[in-house]
Amino acid sequence: MASLPAVTDGLLAAGFPRPSSQWLSSLISGVRGSNTPQTVLLATAKHRLVLLDLTTPSLLDASAVSLPPSLSEPAVKERKVAQSVLVQVLAVEDMSKSRWEQIELIEAMERGEKTKGREIIRDVPGEEGENGVRVGAPLVGLKGGPHKLLLEDWKGQRVYGMEIVGVPKVDLGMSIGTKILLKGVTVARGMVLLEPATTVVLGGKIDALHEVWIKDRKKILKEAIESIQ
Repeated sequence: MASLPAVTDGLLAAGFPRPSSQWLSSLISGVRGSNTPQTVLLATAKHRLVLLDLTTPSLLDASAVSLPPSLSEPAVKERKVAQSVLVQVLAVEDMSKSRWEQIELIEAMERGEKTKGREIIRDVPGEEGENGVRVGAPLVGLKGGPHKLLLEDWKGQRVYGMEIVGVPKVDLGMSIGTKILLKGVTVARGMVLLEPATTVVLGGKIDALHEVWIKDRKKILKEAIESIQ
């Protein structure tokens, strides 16, 4: 079986934060077979990390890379985050859609439907693929954008990110808890600038957070509409 340092090095090379020895040792010991290849253990560790809440105690090592302090400070015109940082999505907003359109899309997704132009398309059940992303049931008609995301690192530090160029897999249908790898991003006036070259969507979902967000998002949108009527 591969050693703990070898799996740790593989995660770091892929841009993931350093996991705690306790968590990784438990993961490795829980994999059946003493001759499990390092590639399998590494893939398993990546898969587990994108499905867990990054703020879970004892998940990551105290030395793990996080967002720089005061990154959201609007007084700073521009700065670069040199290291790769793994974050999770806590909220997503399509800046091109009205509040009513966003409510309709959320309700369509709750019913297992997707949109294609002005049509509502019933979602076809598919199989679970890598990192919990479903295959055989394409997400159509949701790209829109630009999208504004609320991002959080493992320390609980939060910052907003905005698409300046469309990023694959970023849309109103993405799950809350989705993990994104920020690779040398630029931050302007406290806003992370998202573009394909520096933003890699890894997948994942935190069910409890997703359900709360859906409920609260609809409520906030409806209250905003009612306040101007």
